[in-house]
Amino acid sequence: MEEIRKNLFQAREILEAFLKDEKNMIHIREAGDVMVKALQDGMKIISCGNGGSMCDAMHFAEELTGRFRDDRPPVAAVAISDLAHITCTANDYSFERIFSRYIEALGKPGDVLLAISTSGNSVNIVRAAETARQKGLKVIGLTGKDGGKLSGLCDVEIRAPLSEYSDRAQEI
Repeated sequence: MEEIRKNLFQAREILEAFLKDEKNMIHIREAGDVMVKALQDGMKIISCGNGGSMCDAMHFAEELTGRFRDDRPPVAAVAISDLAHITCTANDYSFERIFSRYIEALGKPGDVLLAISTSGNSVNIVRAAETARQKGLKVIGLTGKDGGKLSGLCDVEIRAPLSEYSDRAQEI
């Protein structure tokens, strides 16, 4: 029981640290503004991540295309999670290109890339952000630790406080 309580208190402490930093609230607002502008302009949001972060990317996209809280028109959003695309690209090119290749094919200037990497150093995510910038997409990064290489490629970065475990960054 103590271990459970300890983990819940740790999660609360990290969330409280995140909430106390006013920059985080500003960055969340900026990210929202970037996405709303893109959608109002008829563009789309493309999200990507590895492992649990891919699940977060998929969940984000499905809430926009489906229903989140209120009944509303669907929003143009897609997660790069098609296994046929991922395995084809990984096999024919490299795992490093699974996201960037998709952006090369479907990304348009004015679209938004939501790139999720708790380390900020996942090579395939960094490459996706580089490709997105080259194509004129806005890049929003969800990172942890020091933001890694992804940090310098973001128009807006939302960074979770440092924790010894990556799942704490994903919880934010």
